[in-house]
Amino acid sequence: MAKERLQRILAAAGVDSRRKCEELILQGAVRVNGKIVDTLPVFADVNTDIITVDGRRIQRPKKVYYLLNKPKGVICTNNDPGGRTKAIDLIDTKERVFCAGRLDTETSGAIIITNDSVLVDKLTHPRYSLEKTYLATIKGKIEHEDVEKLKKGVWLSEGKTSPMKIKVLKASEKESQLEIRIRLGLNREIQRILARLGYKVVSLKRTHIGRISLERLSVGLYRSLTPAEIKYLNQEKIH
Repeated sequence: MAKERLQRILAAAGVDSRRKCEELILQGAVRVNGKIVDTLPVFADVNTDIITVDGRRIQRPKKVYYLLNKPKGVICTNNDPGGRTKAIDLIDTKERVFCAGRLDTETSGAIIITNDSVLVDKLTHPRYSLEKTYLATIKGKIEHEDVEKLKKGVWLSEGKTSPMKIKVLKASEKESQLEIRIRLGLNREIQRILARLGYKVVSLKRTHIGRISLERLSVGLYRSLTPAEIKYLNQEKIH
């Protein structure tokens, strides 16, 4: 296996956050093959090198992969001074896991949770273009010309958004339901785009991450990814 940054290995093993692990290295608390390493960057192979922190040997944890149907109001960060419920709190595992990507607090639905730091980095890469599918309910009847604008992209402060694939599932004077597929995502992009066109989002749920679907997974519950789904995520290209 290729060598990895030492702080990444330590964080994946549950020692502490990556930043705290960097501090441990700089403090001289970490040894690789018996030698103190106290400078950065430093690389190691957890499968062949003997890595210790304060004398305790570090082992590579078993990799775990989960799909969570995140409830609205649950956050996707691992640390929150406000004490709000975190997505990782809903996963029963002894491993130190992270959300692979983001899902806004007020948005429910599919989020992948794993301790595979390589996959987390890949799925959070700004150029990673895995398509995600959302079900949006908005107030009022959406106009045809606005659907066409969404398909072409809308200008926000950061620039023009990526084109969306839109399917109108329901349209009445009271509300409309849209299936939205998008690749590149800015922070709260769907809500902001619809607001720019004059529509208020009542609810937003992510139903798919690429080909990985919530299907009948109830809100607040999770399941392990299948071997085929894990292989699919690892084969997806960044472009």
